[in-house]
Order: sequence, then C-alpha cells, then structure tokens
Amino acid sequence: MDLFDVVGPIMVGPSSSHTAGAVRMGYVAGCLLGEPVRKAEILLYGSFYATGEGHGTRKAIVAGLLGMKPDDYQIAESLTLADQRGIEITFGVARLEEAHPNTAIIRLWGVGDKSIEVQASSLGGSRINVDKIDGIDTNFTGECPTLIVHNLDQPGHVSEVTSMLAHESVNIATMQLYRSARGQKAVMVVECDQEIPQEALTWLNQVEGILKVTYFAGIS
Repeated sequence: MDLFDVVGPIMVGPSSSHTAGAVRMGYVAGCLLGEPVRKAEILLYGSFYATGEGHGTRKAIVAGLLGMKPDDYQIAESLTLADQRGIEITFGVARLEEAHPNTAIIRLWGVGDKSIEVQASSLGGSRINVDKIDGIDTNFTGECPTLIVHNLDQPGHVSEVTSMLAHESVNIATMQLYRSARGQKAVMVVECDQEIPQEALTWLNQVEGILKVTYFAGIS
C-alpha cells in the first residue's frame, strides 16, 4: 500500500470509482478512438447502472470523452458541453455476465471513418482496467504506453512487433496474446516502459497480416 491508496486521487467528487475512474474510462476510450468523437453510446452495468446517477457517472464518462481529467471542475457540465460540440450521446444498460460491478461499454464513432467499442471497469482509487476492445480481451490499465495489435494468426507477427520495439529502444513491461481460433484472428497487448514513436506505428500498420494497430500513450 502506498500514500495514493490511503489519500486517494486528486479529483472532483463524489466517488473515486464512480466519478474519477469513470472519467479515466472515457478519456482512455476517446484516446483509443484516435479522432474527435461524433457519437457515443454508453452502456452501464451493475453498480454503475444502479447508483451512477447520484455519483455523476454518466457525466464523468462523457467528461473523459471530452478530454477532461478527474480534477476538472467542468465535469458537472460535460453533457451540456458535449451537446454544444454537436456530439450525440445516448445511454443504456449493458447486459454482461460475471463482469466487475463498475463496468461500462463505450461505443464511439469519430468525425472520420473510425469506430471502436471499449469495455472498461473502474477498480477504485481512480484506477481502471480496459477489459475488451471490439469484443476481444485486452486487460490493461492504461497507466503506461500500450500497443494493441490485431493480426492474422500467422507465424512471425510477434517477432515483427518485438523487433520493432527493440529497434526503437522500447522496453516491454508485459505482453499478452489472444486468438479467436487457430489460424484466425489474434491480438497482442503490449504494455511498454517508453512511448512508441509515430513512425514506428505507421510502419506496423503497413505490415502484411496486421489488421489494426491501436496505441494509447498512457494516462498522464
């Protein structure tokens, strides 16, 4: 246990999990989209759905989508600010099984051609976990630079990613591998100690067999 666990985060209340954590969930989801949000569908689960209204969870997630941090005093005005920017926001209930009680599914459409679905949970003390992206397990915290690579399940893709990171002097902190079925689609989730240069991400996007590259630089 450290001082952060005792004192808690610098935040606008009332709750570190329902408010501060929810802001970070929206913030990470918006960064993963990679372009300004045009439309958002936010589905709440468990305690987020049952008590989120009183804790300001809806406003908090939208505030994160607008780029706010947990200590921003405009969090309470986020729905109005989103409307002023022409962002369409809808809310609903997420029907999940065995998920963390503070979970939301955030579906985003950008001003360009990008879209993403992020399932994330708030663990307390403003800490979060990104459980899934586009329905595929990811399980990362967002506290450090994270690379998510969707690729065909073929030999060589893992070595291409790790070789690229070594060439850029980026150290791997953790690495997780998932696949839907043998020879089908696979996902790498790589948490790093350093940020990854944009030119390296651009190169990776052009590698044959790489379907999608998503990068989050980490929560500042």
